[in-house]
Amino acid sequence: MDISIHTTVLPHDDPDASLAFYRDTLGFEVRTDVGSGAMRWITVGPADQPGTSILLAPPAADPGITDDERRTITEMMAKGTYGWILLATRDLDSTFQKLQEGDAEVVQEPTEQPYGVRDCAFRDPAGNQIRIREVR
Repeated sequence: MDISIHTTVLPHDDPDASLAFYRDTLGFEVRTDVGSGAMRWITVGPADQPGTSILLAPPAADPGITDDERRTITEMMAKGTYGWILLATRDLDSTFQKLQEGDAEVVQEPTEQPYGVRDCAFRDPAGNQIRIREVR
């Protein structure tokens, strides 16, 4: 089989704030931006990896979601427990510094984990956890 990861989805509750975070703070390029108001679907990704994207999507737009499920999603997003992604960098300290200067919400400073990786964590404007691990 020849399978690769094309797109992963993270929720947003403020498309402009999410766009600014992923474009301006993380430095991802914007690939698509469709819809209007809170009902926008924005695709971003690293410029040097055109085949891998993150789709920032309104989480409660699916007509199959009940009102109770919408409330649960909203509560989980507010707590930062609904969506997350693991990114990688060769220079964790420099990346951490740039994100911190960009006013990203720090969850964890660079730390050597007991399971053998060094990483840090932030939250995006929607509360999604962004973990960044160092690769060597």
